[in-house]
Amino acid sequence: MKQLNRYVGSTVLGAILLVLFVIVALDLISDFVDQLGNLRGNYDLMEAAVYVLLYVPSSICDYISLSALVGCLVGLGLLASSSELTVMRAAGVSVSRIVWIVFRPVLLVVFTGALLNEFVAPYLDQYADSRRALAKGHSRALEREKGLWNREGNEYMHFNAVLPNGKLYGITRYEFGNDGKLMTASFVDSAIYQAGYWIEQSGSISHFEQERVRVEHFSSRRWDSELSPELLNVLVLQPDELPMQRLFDYARYLDKQSLDSSDYRLAFWQKALQPLATLSLVVIAISFILGPLRQVTMGFRVFVGVLVGLVFQTSQKLLGPTSIILGFSPVYAVLIPILVCFILGFTLLKRAE
Repeated sequence: MKQLNRYVGSTVLGAILLVLFVIVALDLISDFVDQLGNLRGNYDLMEAAVYVLLYVPSSICDYISLSALVGCLVGLGLLASSSELTVMRAAGVSVSRIVWIVFRPVLLVVFTGALLNEFVAPYLDQYADSRRALAKGHSRALEREKGLWNREGNEYMHFNAVLPNGKLYGITRYEFGNDGKLMTASFVDSAIYQAGYWIEQSGSISHFEQERVRVEHFSSRRWDSELSPELLNVLVLQPDELPMQRLFDYARYLDKQSLDSSDYRLAFWQKALQPLATLSLVVIAISFILGPLRQVTMGFRVFVGVLVGLVFQTSQKLLGPTSIILGFSPVYAVLIPILVCFILGFTLLKRAE
């Protein structure tokens, strides 16, 4: 039985990793082609390649569920095409046993993906965005297509790049009076955080007075702000790029401030329930191989796997915003497609017995 476990497990794991490699490679090629239109300044082909490679862990996490689905269809399909699956059933191996044998390599992939999603991908994503922004050079806020905007009281600020170590590049700040008139506008090359405040370096500030604009230059100055590196590390990334711990903490912070936290709670539940979503798709794959897709060609199995994966992802993407609009808990929006897959998969497995 141990040899059977190793043989089936290695076949399924190899198929999953092969599918994942192909999908991620295609995604990286597509991203690299997109970056060719953004080449500017020091952001050359080499920097574009580094930027795309830094997003590899994030791409792996995005496609684990689809790769597990298609990989199980391919791996089990090979065993079914060679009648090995039929021999297993004739030898007394139950359907539940086959499900558990397949689950073991899938759980390994899911666990590895969860570690990447929580501890590696968010930090590399932020570093990649900051590195690209630095390569393109510093410029004022209205001259940049991307960056981070933030408001604090009557002051609006824009950052070209935010590094994980608490350093900012290309900071533009606009301060307005209570009457809505612009009072000052400043731009500095960089700022570092220390002892609860920021130190701005190499900048200039324009004072808008009644009849003239007065410009001052400075080498460094203190900037007191409620912004901290920890908060900026949350704001600089999209909700689906953040680790679960930051999503949970920031959602609680927004709730305390009576602000809308639905986007962050939805992203939290999508990440928390991704392992369960992957297993539900694997159940669908096993039920298809033991049932309606046992005798079909490999190409058709791959087509069905991609189709089911797209339907699953589309349903989650539709139900997520719907939960925000209608006001019901995001956890239900994430769970509904998962439960549907489990019910359909176990129903087909029951018939296969």
